[in-house]
Amino acid sequence: MLTIESPDEMRAWAREQAASDRTIGLVPTMGALHGGHLALIADASRRCDVVVVSIFVNPLQFNEADDFGNYPRPIDNDVANCQAAGVSVVYAPSGSAMYPEHFQTRVILGTLAEVMEGPMRPGHFEGVATVVSKLFGAVRPDVSIFGEKDFQQLAVITQMAADLDTGIEVVGHPIVRDPDGVAQSSRNRRLTPAQRAAAVCVPKSLTAARIAAAGGAEPGDVIAAAAAIIDSEPLTEREYITIFDARTLTEIERFEIINRRARAVRIATAVWFGNVRLIDNCDLFGE
Repeated sequence: MLTIESPDEMRAWAREQAASDRTIGLVPTMGALHGGHLALIADASRRCDVVVVSIFVNPLQFNEADDFGNYPRPIDNDVANCQAAGVSVVYAPSGSAMYPEHFQTRVILGTLAEVMEGPMRPGHFEGVATVVSKLFGAVRPDVSIFGEKDFQQLAVITQMAADLDTGIEVVGHPIVRDPDGVAQSSRNRRLTPAQRAAAVCVPKSLTAARIAAAGGAEPGDVIAAAAAIIDSEPLTEREYITIFDARTLTEIERFEIINRRARAVRIATAVWFGNVRLIDNCDLFGE
């Protein structure tokens, strides 16, 4: 397995793969790899001849300096996990390589970035789209895999890849959960034991929402059912719960105007545990 730090070297490697008719799968990460990331790597391996995992903690997508500074960076462990998973290249550029002096170009996004996480984290998706655009340019993948836990991010990147004629297939991978239902996330390791135990309320709230929806409740009552679970846990601070169209990300206020089963509807939530923010979502009417 190679570790590459330079965009130029990364592009040169990618050109060699293309010349040999080998397809490239990219799994973009900020490191602190967990089982969810390994599932994305396995997915990329099934789809492509070679796999690149990028590891870069992107400052442009953080709204709080402390959050960026506290983000876990176990690079040696991450590289070892990639090697064990059969990754061909770990692309781990430095901050100065990604954003050299006088860097000034950003990706401008549309309505998909203006809802849910958008108002809560100004500039976040612009930072995500900018770094992913740079990763696409350096790695030149045929396929890139993103987890559905960050469902809005997946939608934004899918739209960007299509709009900018990248020719890259963006694939969403189902959320990987711990046995108690909590979505696997690099941020989970920052939770105290008590907070980690309390985090079970997040997937439980989604289950409560699905039960309410299946029973015929309208969105307001579905959200109330989910909120009741989260608010009953004293270690939480609920930021939002929303029900939305999975294609447009627009909020759905009445189910009676849609066919519940024919149209993809999701529910998403963001919850604080101290200074750690967890997000989760699910298909409201799916299996």
